[in-house]
Amino acid sequence: MKEMLTGGEAPLDVLTGDYLAELTMLILGRDRLKDPARGYARTFLRQLEECLGLARERGTRIVTNAGGLNPAGLAERIRELADRLGIPVRVGHVEGDDLLATGRFPGALTANAYLGGAGIAACLEAGAEIVVTGRVTDAALVSGPAAWHFGWTPDAYDRHAGAVVAGHVLECGTQATGGNYSRFAEHAAGLFLRPGFPLAEIHEDGSAVITKHPGTGGLVDVGTVTAQLLYETGGARYAGPDVTVRLDTVRLERQGPDRVRIHGVRGEAPPPTLKTGLNRLGGFRNEVVFVLTGLDIDRKAELVRAQMDAAFDAAGARPEHVRWELARTDRPDAPTEETASALLRLVVRDQDQDAVGRALSGAAVELALGSYPGFHVTAPPGRGAPYGVFEAAYVDRAEVPHVAVLPDGTRRDVSAYAHPTLPLAPVAQPALPEPPPPGPVRRAPLGRVVGARSGDKGGDANIGVWAHTEDAWPWLAHTLTVERLRELLPETAGLTVTRHLLPNLRALNFTVEGLLGEGVAAQARFDPQAKGLGEWLRSRHLDLPEALL
Repeated sequence: MKEMLTGGEAPLDVLTGDYLAELTMLILGRDRLKDPARGYARTFLRQLEECLGLARERGTRIVTNAGGLNPAGLAERIRELADRLGIPVRVGHVEGDDLLATGRFPGALTANAYLGGAGIAACLEAGAEIVVTGRVTDAALVSGPAAWHFGWTPDAYDRHAGAVVAGHVLECGTQATGGNYSRFAEHAAGLFLRPGFPLAEIHEDGSAVITKHPGTGGLVDVGTVTAQLLYETGGARYAGPDVTVRLDTVRLERQGPDRVRIHGVRGEAPPPTLKTGLNRLGGFRNEVVFVLTGLDIDRKAELVRAQMDAAFDAAGARPEHVRWELARTDRPDAPTEETASALLRLVVRDQDQDAVGRALSGAAVELALGSYPGFHVTAPPGRGAPYGVFEAAYVDRAEVPHVAVLPDGTRRDVSAYAHPTLPLAPVAQPALPEPPPPGPVRRAPLGRVVGARSGDKGGDANIGVWAHTEDAWPWLAHTLTVERLRELLPETAGLTVTRHLLPNLRALNFTVEGLLGEGVAAQARFDPQAKGLGEWLRSRHLDLPEALL
């Protein structure tokens, strides 16, 4: 926060901060169970204590969703902090997203609709210097201030869409400036040591330039912006509460060092429903990782699995869900013990904590002197921890209040800003480019010619893949079909995979349904948020045209 306020030649108009993710909402929900006065991101207050004076001095407004499940509570804490520091500040907040009290979602720990930017705009219009929200879309932290600054009407769809795209690029911070970038190895080693944070220069027509403060690390180029645009999106339409963005219209243009212009973005009416994120406690989980060293790895794994199964049966406490995964990290004739070892991971889940606690730890520890040679585990299992389950529901937007609480305490219902929505005609799949001419090929990793970025949405995963060059795009579009993806990533076999073409970005976006089970909090998979899925895909070998290499 301090870096963003003090860097650059001119002060920021608005500083935004995104503190919420699906998993964060679960954590805040458990916080609220312990103390109803909590439910917000306390990290924000610690940052603000250092930076409130700086923001006031520079005339920078702050907009954040750190309010989480209790935006009113955080707004009050900010006022108390400002009084203690002797810095007068006008604070507004946005509420209405929390639907838990409606009783519509029995058994849920949290139930929050994703609101748009209208409440933020109303607070800023009323003179708020800090605006705190609960669950708004990540991009609303940018599109709301843009709508306020330029006075856009709700039906200025193209302008709103441009701001939403800018907000989507900014929402993950340094991932737009080279963090987690699949092409990092093509640049100097020290460039990404500490990437700077991105900023957007937004124009009245909705176009924007993504850049960063001079002298900060990392880089902004078409690749880093493309990577972030493909993150956690799907097809041509990206629906939100204020506008439906047509991602197939987005155009990127390098404008200079660390400057990428986003333009041409078209928008359509938003859907009649609002996405609502639900978190519930799913039960208890535990795990133990057995280390298998040297020879006969498969036989060792077979022995310990049979022993654990027998122990569960003898105890009469077999967990409801039992999952084994063998990671063959071992190498023959290895120079170190670690590289001679494989990891056998056992994950158990059950509604009963004892079934994943004492039953698992007792069986695992009692095997220590009577199992495979070299028996040891990475850490002894504990009592078992609660896990969460995320799912998305959709609620008629007319049933969700959207209230801006202005700095003077006035409550303004901005639900009326919502406009009638019409069914949108299906988007035609764009035509494939002309196939590339045949030529010599060489076996090599796919990542030699494409970048990738992957992530999670509940139990689904998405993988965005883009061609490094114009010449590589026709090859990518014709080669990386759904069938080929399933061959390269066997874990996707049997799951519904949908491919979307985005020719303006030279990109494909794949949605893999159900790969992540019940979402990140359930920890059902080795990589529960699919962060490495794109890098696994890039590492797979296939025949690449020599002309592209």
